[in-house]
Amino acid sequence: MASFDAVILGAGIVGSACAWELAQARMRVAVVEAGEPGGGTTAAGMGHLVAMDDSRAQLALTRYSRGVWQELRPELPEVVEYELRGTLWVAADDEEMAEVHAKLKTFAAVGVDAVALDSYEMAKEEPALRPGLAGGLLVPGDAVVYPPAAAAYFLEQAQRLGATLLCGQSAVRASQGEVELADGTVLHAGAIVVATGVERGVLHWLPIQTRKGHLLLTERYAGTVKHQVVELGYLKSAHKIAGDSVAFNLQPRRNGQLLVGSSRQYGNEDPAVDPAVLQAMLERAYSYMPVLAQLPAARVWTGFRAATPDKLPLLGPTEDATVFLAVGFEGLGITSAPGAARLVADSVLGRETGIPIGPYLASRASLSETRHG
Repeated sequence: MASFDAVILGAGIVGSACAWELAQARMRVAVVEAGEPGGGTTAAGMGHLVAMDDSRAQLALTRYSRGVWQELRPELPEVVEYELRGTLWVAADDEEMAEVHAKLKTFAAVGVDAVALDSYEMAKEEPALRPGLAGGLLVPGDAVVYPPAAAAYFLEQAQRLGATLLCGQSAVRASQGEVELADGTVLHAGAIVVATGVERGVLHWLPIQTRKGHLLLTERYAGTVKHQVVELGYLKSAHKIAGDSVAFNLQPRRNGQLLVGSSRQYGNEDPAVDPAVLQAMLERAYSYMPVLAQLPAARVWTGFRAATPDKLPLLGPTEDATVFLAVGFEGLGITSAPGAARLVADSVLGRETGIPIGPYLASRASLSETRHG
């Protein structure tokens, strides 16, 4: 039986960040990954680092984690492609402009810089947007990264500090300080961190639903877009917990390509591209930025993200004193990874957390109400 101070299940960006945090605390860490490190949910993400305000708890975590990303920025290698692009939230009409001003007030209250733009100012920021839009909200502190490279960097840093990677291994049991692998190997650890994304094999009770999404990457067309551009209607689709939806979400990549999203499908675990959903997503994008219809696609793919009923992740300790969670981020796993990892490490080490962890615990009231409602 091999012994470690901590065993991390999952080597995506969240698990890798957890491994690095715990390794920095001089813990003996093992990372168990069934597939390719950073190759699952992480590889399917856009890499948008965004302050998101669907709820106070969501804003607290994304703002906190965005700050951790900013701390890490000087040491991130070029391959991570960290760029301070800012987010431009686009308002199509007066009703959505009212939402712009509401978001502006919410952000101001917690110290997130943002500025409301009228239609003329927004057109100056992003000339390729169609005429007639009401305005928008620019959040300059948001950024973008290339998720697989970021995950690889976190894992490399953990390994540099002595962490052990057990690749091609899957866990079949994790409880009471023991992790049993599919080949019968048993690992002993004082702390087990479950960061397995949509895979719930070791903890079937987790209240997680799989969400399928589509993304399209265009050929290179440098200079078309400066910011991450998102329609305010994205927030409406993000609130849905059932059914299919699409929203305009566009990210410029460093090499001149454009990443186009987004879609949400629940209850569909087929990885194949759904032509109808893809077409609806693209038509939505073209309605905001017509020039996109002229850009050939270089690649289209789907991915799966783990969502909870209240749209907040599951972080920190469980009823089993040896098991800790870092799952259920839905579309905010890239944003939240380093901040969530720090909160989980604080919990494992008995340190005071940087922000209150209560809203993200598996025992929280909102999840209990969902289970029993």
